[in-house]
Amino acid sequence: MKQFVAREHEIEPVPGLPGYLPAGEVQLWQGRPSARLFARHVLKNRWIAAYFAVLIAWGVASGLYDGRPVAGILFSVAVLSTLAALVLGLIEIYAFAVERTTLYTITSRRVVIRFGVAFSMSLNLPYAQVNAVALGGLGGRAGHVALALKPGHRLSWLIQWPHVRGFRLAEPEPSLICLPDARQVAGVLALAITQHAAATSGHARVTPETATPAAVPGAMAAAE
Repeated sequence: MKQFVAREHEIEPVPGLPGYLPAGEVQLWQGRPSARLFARHVLKNRWIAAYFAVLIAWGVASGLYDGRPVAGILFSVAVLSTLAALVLGLIEIYAFAVERTTLYTITSRRVVIRFGVAFSMSLNLPYAQVNAVALGGLGGRAGHVALALKPGHRLSWLIQWPHVRGFRLAEPEPSLICLPDARQVAGVLALAITQHAAATSGHARVTPETATPAAVPGAMAAAE
């Protein structure tokens, strides 16, 4: 099988692409995941904040019930609050780093995902190897766009995380995650694949799906 993932050079000749596009290939769309959506839906910052809030409330209630000194209760609250701020701060920093180091590109022939906070890599997905496109909603116009590959083409789920659909470890599906306008992007991608299939006399099966996190396990959210 042809290797999809390649290490990037320090200087990109074209932002988000490992090289200049060949003659006849045009860029249709380019964008990034939203740090806010990534922190909320992939890293679950709200759930983590709620967890610490419960711990603090439990600490206060149990301290008062046990008759502990007020100073001791306040100290415990301060420790938990500091830990919560540290964890949530690290989540926000990582989410921002993912947004700044990721670039999704849709062309008339392929999808390219440039990703990697520590080590930059690019994932090249020609339409000839794409079997289906699925849209997972996050509320409103936001969502993820996943690409199911044809049999015989597999990627490493671990290397591709978080730009991959849910916990589909057996057949990983690379994804454009946490897009503020995922429906528009899915439409651009579906049309590009359809036009490419027509131009090459292929029979690519394109099935844009609208789904909610409750309807699709994981909803293409890699943290679930």
